[in-house]
Parts: sequence; C-alpha cells; structure tokens
Amino acid sequence: MKKLTLLFVLVTMSLLVSCKSGNDQGQLTGAKAKKKFFPEKPYGMALIPGGSFTMGKEDEDVAGSFSAPPRTVTVRPFYMDETEITNSEYREFVFRVRDSIIRTKLAILAEEANIGGGAPIEQKKGDMSGISKYSFKQQDSTDNAYYKYMMDNYGSLGDVNSPTEGRYLNWDVDLVWDPSQFPDEYYAEAMDSLYLPIDESASAKRKIDTRKLKYTYVWLDNEEAAKGNGSLKDYLKKDVVEIYPDTTVWVKDFNYSYNDPMHQDYFWHQAYDDYPVVGVTWKQAKAFCHYRTEKRNNYLAGKKKSTGREPNFRLPTEAEWEYAARGGLEYAKYPWGGPYTTTDRGCFLANFKPERGNYASDGALYTVEAKSYNPNDYGLYNMAGNVAEWTNTAYNPSSYYLGSTMNPNVEDEMNKRKVIRGGSWKDVAYFLEVGTRDYEYGDSARSYIGFRTVQDYMGTKMKANK
Repeated sequence: MKKLTLLFVLVTMSLLVSCKSGNDQGQLTGAKAKKKFFPEKPYGMALIPGGSFTMGKEDEDVAGSFSAPPRTVTVRPFYMDETEITNSEYREFVFRVRDSIIRTKLAILAEEANIGGGAPIEQKKGDMSGISKYSFKQQDSTDNAYYKYMMDNYGSLGDVNSPTEGRYLNWDVDLVWDPSQFPDEYYAEAMDSLYLPIDESASAKRKIDTRKLKYTYVWLDNEEAAKGNGSLKDYLKKDVVEIYPDTTVWVKDFNYSYNDPMHQDYFWHQAYDDYPVVGVTWKQAKAFCHYRTEKRNNYLAGKKKSTGREPNFRLPTEAEWEYAARGGLEYAKYPWGGPYTTTDRGCFLANFKPERGNYASDGALYTVEAKSYNPNDYGLYNMAGNVAEWTNTAYNPSSYYLGSTMNPNVEDEMNKRKVIRGGSWKDVAYFLEVGTRDYEYGDSARSYIGFRTVQDYMGTKMKANK
C-alpha cells in the first residue's frame, strides 16, 4: 500500500512539472508580461480622453480665422496637469539641481584631498567626519556587479565627460548651509564656489550665483532618427540649460511701473508657493519635463516595478492644449462655454484684464493661485487667464493648412517662435478664447507666461481609472 501511495505521488508530481514546463502545448501563445498592466494616473494630473473636435476660430472672427481656420482634428488620450506648474513645484527642480552641483563638488574635493585615490582615508578608517561624508558612494561588487563591470570597462555608467563619471553621489547625508557649521575648509571651499563673489554681494548675507544652476541632459530626437538612416548617436542631442527663472521679468516687462515686490518675493516667498511659476523660457520648461521624467523613472527603477519606464512628461502640443481647454464642449468660446466672462451674478470666471484695464475687478492684480476659479469639465484649472502657457508647437501661420489632422504638431527647431495659449492676467478677453493663437520667442521669459505638462496615456481606452 505504501509503495502504491508513493508511486501515485511521484506520478502526480511528474504531471505537474510537465504541465508547468510545457503548458502552451506547443502552440504560439506570445511572450506576455508576468503581471497585467494597469495604467496609473500621475499625481496632480487629469486623464483627457482622446477624440475628435473642431479646432480653430469661429467664423465671425475673420482675422483670427486666417491663422486658425476651423478644421476637425483627432488627438489620442493623455494626462495633463490639473494646474499650471507652481513656484513650489519648480523650486523643487531648482533645489535638486543646486544640491546635485554642490554634492558633486564635495565628492570631487573629497577625492582630491585623499592620497592614493579611492575612498578618503578617514572613510577607510571608519571616521566619517568632515568632507569625507560626501564622498562618492563605494559600491560593493557583490551588491552591484553591473556597476563594477561598467566602471572597469567604460569608466562610466553613461557620459564619460560628466563630472561624476557615472559614480553615485551620496544623498544620505544632509547638506550644511549655515557657514558657522561647515565641517572643514574643503566644505567651505566647495560652498564658496556656488555663491556670488563677495564684491557682487549687496548685503552681509551672500547669495547663490543662479547662473551656475545648470541642468545638463541628453535626449534622442526620435522623429529625426525614424526618418534618417544614420546611427542613433547622430540624433542624440545634449542641452545645458540655466534653470533659474528670470525674476527680473516683473520689472523688465513693464516700463515706468513699480513691481519690485514681485521681483524680490514672487518666486521665493512661501506666500506664493501655490502660484504659477513665471519667468521661465521654453527650454527651461522642457528641462523641467526631463527632470520630472527622470525623477519618476528612477523611483520605479529603485522599486523594481515590472512596468519599467513610464512615458515622458512633456509640453502639450497646440492641438492637445486646445482640446483639453475645451473640456469636451464643442464650439465653446471659453473653457466654461461662453460667450461671457462672468456668471449670471456678475462674478468673473478667469483672471485677466477686464473692463478697459481694471486689473483688480476680477479679484486679482497679478496672478492668482494655480487652483483658482472653477475647473472645466476635464478638471483643469485656469485654462483661460492667469498665465499663458508654453506648448511644444512652433508657430507658423500656415500650420493649420499644412499639418496632419491626426495628432497635429509642427516641430521646427529653426523656428524660434513657440505657440503660447490661454491668455494671462494682463491680457484682454480675446486671448482667453480657446481658439486664439499667440506666440513668444522660445528664449524669452515673461511675467505672464508659465506652463503645464502632459504625459501620454498607455493604451487607447477613453475611460479614466477611478
């Protein structure tokens, strides 16, 4: 009896192993992922369902119809920020770049201060005092064989010309910003390199030289690569962008006008944390998109998520922006429908320049908080007024005649004029209309231009995930 029982168990196990190793029965079943994919709505974004709409100006606007004639356009689904990017959100980007620069300087100085290379002597002995705490992280080959292999064979994980040569910065140790608490003279030297020279300081408190806050990144021009026949390296482009917003726009944009308080406080004071960032060029907005993409994907890589990299954050195309601004309302004049800029009780529906220039009659003199007034039917705030917004589209008066009707977008690197949409706190109601086109030069920063980002939706379903 025991032999029969044992034989039965062995046969059962054999069948189970056989089914597990060849459960496709020799049929083509595809190489599917181990886990089912469920799209995750990015924080602070709304899902904009794809579809078709009539893009352009209405017939009675004869002048506007020359560059924006009405036509039927279809866009794919995407996510869009519910609000314009705020000072607080952009400041996070500035802080990250600033801290990366200073940690790189500290790590290099720690390496130079050491005799014989490798980890500083103090670190080797276990004494993590002074600048040694900020040395490049020493990787254990048993923990990260790929890192050791790349360093031994290429000297880098990526750009061999980068200051870190691909080595990991130590983010576990807090930076010290109080000069009286600097741990040693090497630390003081590194910090001093980031500040304005003493002869450029107007007060006893030295300020960071914002010209040194540069964000460097490499990106692949996918469209040009798809059209060309060369190597991919021929389409890799490197951008080095000064990312600090131009706070002087509050003074430069308005001659003979006292706006110094906005110049001094708007970007830094906590009272304006939730207000839209301004003074940002088109390239700075693009750099922010890259930073946001890398931040998210580095987190996913650290968590070993099976979905891998998510789609990039980017600026919206002009068609995407107008489609989202309409909120699903066909032939609407404004994001709330229209045709008026006030409710039936006389309350303004956006922040702009009404009543022949009475800036304050809508409740604000300059910008307002990014989540102000009522959102449109897609849950997006201030798609009209507050600040105009950069798009990814180059401005061409003929683009509506030449562009595709499927996800249209005119990208022309030689064209420095970039489309801005939505109007701003200083504009009249005409520029708030969802079909009105306007532009600004991409290297210009203004006190009335900000931006919001989008991300492609994975799949073609139109229904939002709850």
